[in-house]
Amino acid sequence: MLKIENLHAGIEDVEGEIIKGLDLEVGKGEIHAIMGPNGSGKSTLSNVLMGHPRYEVLEGSVEFLGEDALELEPDERAKLGMFLAFQYPSEVPGVSVANFLRTAVNSVREEELRPMEMYKLLQEKMKIMQMDPKFAERYLNDGFSGGEKKRNEILQMLMLNPKLAIMDETDSGLDIDALQVVAKGVNELRGPEFSAIIITHYQRILRYIEPDFVHVMLDGRIVTSGGKELAEQLEERGYDWVREEFGSKAQG
Repeated sequence: MLKIENLHAGIEDVEGEIIKGLDLEVGKGEIHAIMGPNGSGKSTLSNVLMGHPRYEVLEGSVEFLGEDALELEPDERAKLGMFLAFQYPSEVPGVSVANFLRTAVNSVREEELRPMEMYKLLQEKMKIMQMDPKFAERYLNDGFSGGEKKRNEILQMLMLNPKLAIMDETDSGLDIDALQVVAKGVNELRGPEFSAIIITHYQRILRYIEPDFVHVMLDGRIVTSGGKELAEQLEERGYDWVREEFGSKAQG
């Protein structure tokens, strides 16, 4: 589904690379977790994959469903089936959640949903996320708590039904109840045609969304990969162990 080869990337007008030769392959139906300390390049990777205009690819390739993703605009990547759940979702006063979702869903579909179909779909997905139906009438993320913003991100994901979800620290700041609901939304989509990249500092979300692969990122590269046990090892030994064990590999 996704193939990244020798990716080098940074931020426009900022000297130096942040991603420094990253390789990653994600197959259909696979859940990959990317863990790493602050400053390792995890969020940069998510923004580069989705086509954030401030991020610049200096070298390498990104192939998504057989297409050169780097040649596609962000909306084209979304139509192809890529989705990014933001670490810090933006507030949009004046635009209701329902209106936003209707526009978003119809923008990635070949045929627009009729109003009643959209209403039924929204009610169904909100029920999965344990959200009050009145939530749809509120302005997008305006005055939302951190947990409400993250639930709304997963609601968007369920409505859009992407092929690849990139989740940039969606678990950040969530209590246990909200974490379980967010995980339920991801597990609802899990299947042979859905893949996810879960970017996180902590193992706790991986207790509810079991990954097929865990990768550790350090200084712009993936330095080691394994199964769920690698996340447990990180929990026990911390990122200082990663620096001591794999620091030379990160430096190339």
